[in-house]
Amino acid sequence: MLHNNRGMEVSDKERHPIYVENTELVLPPDTNHHGTVFGGRVLQWIDITAAIAAQRDSGRRVVTASIDEMHFIVPIQLGNVVTLKACVNGVHRTSMEIGVRIEREDVLENLKEHAATAYLTFVALDDDMKPTPVPKLMPNTTVEKRRADEAKLRRQSRLTHRERLLKRRQEA
Repeated sequence: MLHNNRGMEVSDKERHPIYVENTELVLPPDTNHHGTVFGGRVLQWIDITAAIAAQRDSGRRVVTASIDEMHFIVPIQLGNVVTLKACVNGVHRTSMEIGVRIEREDVLENLKEHAATAYLTFVALDDDMKPTPVPKLMPNTTVEKRRADEAKLRRQSRLTHRERLLKRRQEA
């Protein structure tokens, strides 16, 4: 049995993925001279939304370990409403993958579309700020199972990439 940061027992048998939704309005300080949102601002919103999902899932403090490639499908513009939908896709020993879907909405045009997707890895921390185990995830639906399977593939890719980087660093 695992314990959260409040000392409460956390069962790893009945846990389902955590979902978090956040909404932002794109204001002038969020945009560049083209009237589109700064990519860094969107990354900030993504990181915050994903961190909330990771904290709720683990019951622990968390830190961002990585953010996978970020591709904008459509530009997000001044005045758009941005909705960020985060979901815990996979859980490993001390880390979690959080997927975030970013949608832009032009309320005046009644247009809502997928703008980007990001995958982040968070590590749960104990009271000494050391990595600590997180409860297992039990996906039930077809979508949850697909997300968990895809998260395993992305994790393997991240670990392979990390090994290559460490090897290059040792060779330098």
